[in-house]
Amino acid sequence: MSKTPSDHPPNSDDELLAEYHFDYQKAKPSRFATRNETQKLTVVVLDEDVAQVFTTPESVNKVLRALIESMPQSANGERV
Repeated sequence: MSKTPSDHPPNSDDELLAEYHFDYQKAKPSRFATRNETQKLTVVVLDEDVAQVFTTPESVNKVLRALIESMPQSANGERV
């Protein structure tokens, strides 16, 4: 039978400290962190009436890209 936390006396090693000091110079990159090469996503919340028309991310992106293409460009090439 395995021991449960109530089966053994409390140990000071099991308690959390009030503050921890971390040496960031010794830190290594996490293998689970996203890489810069991956696509970055931005979440935008649509109003209910818009979400009923554009039900997929692809449909929203398609319409917004068409809108961007139709916008006039300034002299320096930026959209206005």
